[in-house]
Amino acid sequence: MSQTLESPLDQVEQLADQPWVTIVWNDPVNLMSYVSYVFRSYFAFTPEEAERLMLAVHNEGRAVVASGGREDMERHVEAMHDFGLWATLAKEGA
Repeated sequence: MSQTLESPLDQVEQLADQPWVTIVWNDPVNLMSYVSYVFRSYFAFTPEEAERLMLAVHNEGRAVVASGGREDMERHVEAMHDFGLWATLAKEGA
C-alpha cells in the first residue's frame, strides 16, 4: 500500500487556509471599562458581548476577539495597540 506525500505547496496552502485569531491580553494598566469601550467602538460588539470578552480578558488573562485571515488579524492587532491594549495574533487552535 503506497502513501501519497503532500508537496510543500500543498502544505503551505493548508496552513494558509487555517484561520488566525486576534487575542487581547490582560494588562495592569487599562481599566475594565476602557477595554469594554474599545471592544464596542472598534469591533462594534454589543455592550453584553464587549462586557463578556472584557471579563474573559480580566479573569482568564486573555480573550479571542476576532478570527479570520492573517492580514485582517494583523490590522486588528495594530488597532488594539493604537488603543493601548496588548494584543497578538496566532493560528486558530494554537
